Amino acid sequence: MHFRVRWPDQSQTLCYSPSSTLRDFFELGAPYPLTEFVERSRRALQQASERVRQRYGYACSSAAHQLEQIESLAAAFAADPHAQVTVVSFHD
Repeated sequence: MHFRVRWPDQSQTLCYSPSSTLRDFFELGAPYPLTEFVERSRRALQQASERVRQRYGYACSSAAHQLEQIESLAAAFAADPHAQVTVVSFHD
């Protein structure tokens, strides 16, 4: 599944998760403090990757890559204590 994220500067990124369990970690339209968003993303993508491992016998490298991208993008806003990130849509 894909999910669209709006960053503090109002730019948007289309992200990927190999599992729809990501929906359990985010409420559409709810703003999350930057550090909370990154931590939720980490847990969600690690869980999704583990589901792939259980089914196919190997972790999902796409989930790991997506987490790296999220962490990299988030770093640009780390100095702003009020930075918030919003998941604006899910796409199956």
